[in-house]
Amino acid sequence: MTYMQKPKIRHPRLKKNDLGLTRRDYEGVLSTLCAGCGHDSVTAAIIEACFELQLPAHRLAKLSGIGCSSKTTAYFLSQAHGFNSLHGRMPAIATGANLANRDLIYLGVSGDGDTASIGLNQFCHAVRRRLNMVYIVENNGTYGLTKGQFSATNDKNSKSKKGGNNLFEAMDLCALAIQLKAGFVARGFSGDKAQLVPLIKSAMRYRGFALLDIISPCVTFNNHAASTKSYDYIRDHSEAVDKLDFVPAQEEITANYDEGQTVNVTMHDGSSMRLHKLETDYDPRNADEALMHIRKRYAEGEVVTGLLYVDQEEEDLHSLIETTERPLNELSMDELCPGSQPLEELNNTLR
Repeated sequence: MTYMQKPKIRHPRLKKNDLGLTRRDYEGVLSTLCAGCGHDSVTAAIIEACFELQLPAHRLAKLSGIGCSSKTTAYFLSQAHGFNSLHGRMPAIATGANLANRDLIYLGVSGDGDTASIGLNQFCHAVRRRLNMVYIVENNGTYGLTKGQFSATNDKNSKSKKGGNNLFEAMDLCALAIQLKAGFVARGFSGDKAQLVPLIKSAMRYRGFALLDIISPCVTFNNHAASTKSYDYIRDHSEAVDKLDFVPAQEEITANYDEGQTVNVTMHDGSSMRLHKLETDYDPRNADEALMHIRKRYAEGEVVTGLLYVDQEEEDLHSLIETTERPLNELSMDELCPGSQPLEELNNTLR
């Protein structure tokens, strides 16, 4: 895959943070995603959040799997540490890296296919282990790289462009994460930057597993009115989709609305999606109430956005297994491998 670098020219009057960095310093290569893709809006929100957090690039490790969403990590913080893993395997890579160096901030970007299907088991175990990371799911309900099949997060009976129904129940990653005791669970919309940037900043500040399920419309496979996530699913007509070789430029979909308000957001094809922003008196500390709220709004055809649940205890994997405060990659070989005598003493405690 060829990546195009952005021009190195910087306007001398660009706003700088306390590190002397501009927003341009937090960018990556030019995006190769479809014009108007919601994923690029998520990238912009990540860049803004890191800029406002005064985050130096060497403090961040960005990880991804496979899919349109997993290309996102190339588009921000080009000087950060990075690893593009196999399909669905990003959580395992993040776990190993986190155990080796607990001092970095870990930001994983995945998709609904990468997370809710082939990577579901790894996602679940990363949650239950309280892995200290920000896990962003760019959720469009479709496999964009393989021409628009439904993913596991697509709503039941949502029709494809050709009229076919999805026969299976949708998987709600936020509800699943809450049930698995994730410490920070939120849902956002790629077009609502005013809400998304604070959510990303909060997640990056949280110690423990932080999930951000971001609804991010796919402009290529969203062009029908009967889909609740705005995408095409063409299982019986894949030939016609495979012939697609031109995607017209589209404007970014945005939404700006207050807490407690429900709005209809019009997609590129004229279809609409209802978004509901949490009320100001909503208490995100009660897991049972959070699950009930998600289910109630879903039954009413609404997508709840905002901070859905937070555990203020902020427990992570290192505190659970009582690792040393020093990153493992800084320990000497003698400290990592103390010899047979300590091993024998440890084994005796297990007999």
